[in-house]
This record gives sequence, structure tokens and C-alpha cells, in this order.
Amino acid sequence: MKVFVLSGVLIVVFVFVLCGCVSGKECTNIPTQLSSHSFRYELLASKNESWKAEMFQHYHLIHTDDSAWSSLRPRKVLMEEEEFNWAMMYRTMKNYDGSNSNFLKEISLHDVRLDSGSLHGRAQQTNLEYLLMLDVDRLVWSFRKTADLSTHGLPYGGWEAPDTELRGHFVGHYMSASAQMWASTHNDTLKEKMSAVVSALATCQEKIGTGYLSAFPEELFDRFEAIKPVWAPYYTIHKILAGLLDQYTFAGNSQALKMMTWMVDYFYQRVQNVISKYSIERHWLSLNEETGGMNDVLYRLYSITADQKHLVLAHLFDKPCFLGLLAVQADSISGFHANTHIPVVIGSQLRYEVTGDPLYKEIGTYFMDIVNSSHSYATGGTSVGEFWSEPKRLASTLEQENEESCTTYNMLKVSRHLFRWTKEVAYADYYERALTNGVLSIQRGRDPGVMIYMLPLGRGESKARSYHGWGTKFDSFWCCYGTGIESFSKLGDSIYFEEEGKTPGLYIIQYISSSLDWKSGQIVLDQKVDPVVSWDPYLRTTLTFSPNEGAGQSSTINLRIPVWASSSGAKAAINAQDLPVPDPSSFLSLTRNWSPGDKLTLQLPIRLRTEAIKDDRPAYASIQAIFYGPYLLAGLTSDDWDIRTGSASSLSDWITPIPASHNSHLVSLSQESGSSSFVFSNSNQSIIMDKFPEAGTDAALHATFRLILKDATSVKVMSPKDAIGKSVMLEPIALPGMVVVQGTNGNLGIANSESSRGSSSFRLIAGLDGKDETVSLESESQKGCYAYSGTNYKSGASIKLKCLSESDSSDEDYKKASSFILKEGISEYDPISFIAKGMKRNFLLTPLLSLRDESYTVYFNIQD
Repeated sequence: MKVFVLSGVLIVVFVFVLCGCVSGKECTNIPTQLSSHSFRYELLASKNESWKAEMFQHYHLIHTDDSAWSSLRPRKVLMEEEEFNWAMMYRTMKNYDGSNSNFLKEISLHDVRLDSGSLHGRAQQTNLEYLLMLDVDRLVWSFRKTADLSTHGLPYGGWEAPDTELRGHFVGHYMSASAQMWASTHNDTLKEKMSAVVSALATCQEKIGTGYLSAFPEELFDRFEAIKPVWAPYYTIHKILAGLLDQYTFAGNSQALKMMTWMVDYFYQRVQNVISKYSIERHWLSLNEETGGMNDVLYRLYSITADQKHLVLAHLFDKPCFLGLLAVQADSISGFHANTHIPVVIGSQLRYEVTGDPLYKEIGTYFMDIVNSSHSYATGGTSVGEFWSEPKRLASTLEQENEESCTTYNMLKVSRHLFRWTKEVAYADYYERALTNGVLSIQRGRDPGVMIYMLPLGRGESKARSYHGWGTKFDSFWCCYGTGIESFSKLGDSIYFEEEGKTPGLYIIQYISSSLDWKSGQIVLDQKVDPVVSWDPYLRTTLTFSPNEGAGQSSTINLRIPVWASSSGAKAAINAQDLPVPDPSSFLSLTRNWSPGDKLTLQLPIRLRTEAIKDDRPAYASIQAIFYGPYLLAGLTSDDWDIRTGSASSLSDWITPIPASHNSHLVSLSQESGSSSFVFSNSNQSIIMDKFPEAGTDAALHATFRLILKDATSVKVMSPKDAIGKSVMLEPIALPGMVVVQGTNGNLGIANSESSRGSSSFRLIAGLDGKDETVSLESESQKGCYAYSGTNYKSGASIKLKCLSESDSSDEDYKKASSFILKEGISEYDPISFIAKGMKRNFLLTPLLSLRDESYTVYFNIQD
């Protein structure tokens, strides 16, 4: 009986929210910094009690919805009949059975396997290695402590430390990620580990005995319900619930589902008690503390159990004061904490799927529209310092703390739902953009367990120099570590979608080398995508079909023709017979009864293009990003960003691809002294000896040079040693068009190749010290003079041109100081690399996802 009473309350409250009549509720925190996870962690870890008191003294005291809604009324005023219609619509649709045959179906991760050699396959493997590193006893340490059970070993640190109020959130993410990763790989060791985590948590829940399960005591919920300062306890509960549900749905762990439903019963009672003791307004008020995707996970649970309690509790976490803004189509999300509210929208999308209420379809659609048109960066990500800024004012927000990784993870979910509902290519295009540039960019190469919180987008920024920098394997566990391990565990979940019907349909929306066991189509499909490179501007994929024995039905394959493709030069063929290719932003569809060995090929021309930042102020119209197909290109620069295109008629006039052969021309020149290694390096346009750097850093770029043969037609350089005996110039890899020159003071420096006037030419000869691995650089303009580091080996020593006859040291010392170990470049060109002509200098462009610690710029000031 209570269930139906609460449902009725929900209808009334929701209608009041839509018309702006609810009083006394709030929708953000003041000071707004408290919504930031980073700020909250720093505040709670501080011993400055006066600072804490100052920040918490106005906790939850903000302008009411009366004023907030009043300010919206001039933008969209609902007439009485509209209000009535919306109320009637809700009453009509609330008992909808949830069936919708028009939605595309998800393909199970169990049926998709990524090619281990592909970019996505390598990223998945790196994440798998990290999941296997983590220790079960350390993960569940605080859960055992809370349940008054004996603990084993030491707890993890960072946001999982025993004194951090958000502890336990990462364990929930771990259960989700490991379930998804197991479905993607069927790694037996991982299954044992994740099952052990669930079993350990079950023991904790049994010991507590009420259904409650968390790494922190129930007292945090007492504070939450009393509207007292506390760090997002429902946020953590959402992660635990989602982890248990994923263990059930992906791994078939029935114990996890029982644990989850027992937890939900406990929290149903808590919320019911708050509403009974106070009011439903008091419950809405408490939702100003971040609650994660509680509505989302509860709608998912309801779709399994059909338990009305689960549906009602999901409704109670729908945060109407935020969804109401979207319902009246007001772009008033500025100032909101982004990752608090995107999960609420995802939950509302599930509400549409399980109830059929079209209002929530419109909410999700409008939300995606305003974020994508007014609040998103070229990466597909959103937020600055964790918050949404003013719409179409993003040029003022470029800095270190852009694009919280969690927001990209969640925006992918929003777009994924919309694509399944509509089959619109634009949502698939967005998914590709955000996955390619926003997700794949947050891993530090192949280092397991090293990820970032924010993705910096300011001039000359670096992933390593953001506020958090790179995380650590066992002492970070930020919110973005949790979403990160999930993102890299489910890279195969949005390549393929299926459409049920008499003639089954398959939608292929991501071009990622993989295989699919398409059960309803009775086909095993192998998708092989050729690596994309800058010097051959095409994406080529081949689909090979292997129908199951006895399969005789026809099926339809739908291939996305992305917005970034060029119509000119697009080709498709089935078994070498040409097919017409439709325009970009559509699907190439082919229906047939597939035979073993059928091959469907697709070639899409990749365009270079620029894209203006989301900013409608004329003064910022020149701030643009550069793309190559779906890849956002970053310029390797610590400051400059000016490009003047002049009379160029196309991008190819000022952006040129770097040939494949150039990597074989990259070298480093080093010397050793005792146990130390020093390397020939560019430092602020001067050549010095510096400590041998780690790859993926600015220092590695500074120590990598391209050998330019003055007579390139006479010899083909397959390796650096092929250039010995030849006249060469040395171009810093990150400063195309600049070369090492002989300065007037004898020191070597960097200058524009066009103005070097012969002072940049050296003959690369066998090392004067007589060692096999060394070379020396003899000046072409001053014979008998060589690049010389000096006998006092140390970092920062200038390299100069010194002639043998002028040496005041022994010949052996001179020969040693003039000899350098010749090796391949410490850095190298990514296969997708270009040179862009700048106003003062040229830029090496490379995909943002390929960078580790290097300084970069993703937006340029491009003027005619």
C-alpha cells in the first residue's frame, strides 16, 4: 500500500516541478566548490579546522527553486493546458510495460573480441594487467573493518584510505570493470579474483545483518539525512550496487543479485523513513549531495525484478529540480557540477526505456543537444574544474583542469542510449569522437594503472602537469580511476548493435579490429581495420563472413558513413563487386544471404578539417582545433599557437603529412660518464648536454633529431648508420623547419633552416674515439672543427664547435668529447603525424591520444 502512496506523491511532485511551483528545494551547493570531488578530498584531509568551518557554514543554503524557476519563466512559460497535458501524459504512461521493439539491442561483450594488436586491444590489455595487480584483501579491507571482521594486510591509499569518506567507491567500480573485462576476455584468473571480492563482501553483509553494505558506517547516512556535511555516501552506494548488478548480468553471479536486492531493501526503508518523518521535500533537499547514478542502477534492477519498490525508489532519485530545467528546455546548466548531474540524466533515459514516458526521451535528447552544441570541447568532453561553464564561452576556459574523465565516461552512455533509440549517425559520430580522444587519451601508454583525472586543453599544457597529474597504481583511486577501469574494460560494447525482426540487422558504428559471434544473425564476423596513417588518407576495413553451418536466413549489414569522411573517393565492394556509397552521416546497407568467405570492403577518404571552439563571441572565432578524421591533433608546443593561413585555399596547403620513412631518420646522440648518460639536447634554442630522458616527455623530444641528408636522392636511409659519411642537417623533431646551427660565439643553437646559410651543415663521420657505436659531427663550413661537449661531463653543458688544433686538452680527451653514441630517436613520429605551418614556427601535429607527458596545444589561433 505504501508503494502506491509514494507513487502518487511522485506524480504530484513531478507536475509541480514542471510548472515551477515547488518551493523550498535547492539544486546546487554553496559554496559550489564542495561539489568538486578534488576540493572535498583536499578539504576533509586538511587539518585547518577554521577553513572547514568556513566552507561548511552555509551547507545547502542557496537560492530556492522559486527564484530559479522564476528566472526561467520568460524563456518558456507553460500554459495551464500544457501543464495539464503533461500531468495526464505522466499518468497515462506510468504503467507502460517497457517493451519497445524499435530500440536497437546491445551486443553482449561475451560475443565480441578485440584484435590484440589494435589500438583498442592494447588499451584493453593494459587495463587487464592493472585489474590483475589489485589485491582482494586490500580492496575489501575497509568493508571488513566496517563489518567488525578481522582485516588482512594493509588497506589501499588515496580515496580508498580508511579515513576517506568516499572509501569503497572504487571497489564498486572494480566489480563492474572486472565483470565487463571477464566478459571481454574470459580471463580465468580475473574471474577468480572478482568472485573472491563478491564473496568477501557477502560475508561483510551477513555479519552486519540488515542488508547494509559499505566500506563506511551507517552514521554517514544519518548525517546525509540530517543535511549535515558528508561526502556523497549514496555516490559510493551506487558504485557498489552497479558492481553487484554487473557481476550478475555479465558473470551470472546470482549471489551478487541477492546482495544487491537486500541492499536496496535497506535503502528503501531509509528513504521511506525520511519521507514519513519529514516530507518528500526533505528527501529532495538531501539529493543536493552527489548521489551518482542511483536512479540508473535502480531502473536497471527493476527491469530484472519487476519489483514495484525498485521502480519507486528509482523515481525518488530522479532529482526533479535538475531534470525540470531540461524538461522546459532551458540551457541553464552553467555552474552545476557536471558529473553529479550527467548520471541523473542517464537514469532518466532508463526511466524512458522501462516506463515508456516520452518526456524522459525528450529530456535526454535536449540534454545531449545543449552539451554538444554549447558545453563540449573538441575531444567530446565537457566541464572545467568539474563544473559546466557559461554556454558557448569555452575559449575562456582552456586550462589544466578541463574535461573531468568521469564526465566523458558518462556522456558516452548518454549518446549510446540516444543512438539505440534513433539510429542517428550523429550520436555514433559523437561516441567515436569522445571514445577516441577523451577516453583513449587518459592512459599513460602501456603503463598499467596510470591514468589521469582531468584532460588539460590549455596552451602548452601536459597531462603530467594537471592538478592531479598522473595517478599511481595503489594510492590514487580517484573517481576517474573507477570510471577509467570500466571504460577500458568495455571497449567492445558499442562497435555493434543489432536490430530484431524477420530479417535481422546489424549496425556497425565503430571501425575497430574485432570479431563478432552474431548469434541472431547466425554469422561469425571478422572486422579488420588497416592502421590509419597520415601519408595515405583512407580508412579501410574488411568484413569477412563465416555463416554458421545450416544458416540460411538473410540479414542486413549497416555500415556507418561518418561525418568526417569525404564523399570523393569513397568505395565499397562485396566480393570485389562495387557498391554505391551513400553520403556521409548515413548508413551503407546491404541485405543478402551471406556465404562463407564473403568479403565486404569499405574505403573512406579521411579529411583534414578545422573546428571552431564552442564560443559565439566574434573575438574568439579564430580559436580552432585540427582533426584528421576522428583524431584530434595536438601541436607539440609549450606556448606558441599562432597560425596564419594567408591565401591558402585548402588545409593541405599548410598542413602536410610526415612520410613513413622519416622515423628511420630520427636519432639521439649521447655520451656516457661513469654510470651517467647525457644526451645532445635542445634547451631554449641552445644545444646542451642533458640527462638521458624517459620516453614520452618534453626532454625526450628535445633530445630527438631528424637527420636531413643534403643529397637525399643519392642514398636511402633505412637506419641512422646509413647516413655516416654523408652531409646532414639536424632538425629537432618538435620544431620542424628549424635546424642545429653554428653560432657566432662558437656554441651550437637552433635557427630557421631557410636562414642558416650553410652553418647548419655537418658531415656525419665515424667517431673520433674509434668506437664502433659512435659518430662525430664535423662542420661543413669549418673543416676540422667538430661538435664538442667538453671534458667536464654534466647536465647543462653547452655544445660548441671546437677545432682540433685549438684544443688545450689531450687529443684523447678531445676525441672523447667530440664523439657521440648514435642511437635511434628517443621519441618517434606517430603514424598519424603532420607538419602545420605556423606564424613564427612550424608545429608537429600528432593525435592527442598518443601523448604522455609532452607539452601540447589542442586549440590554435588560426587566422587568414
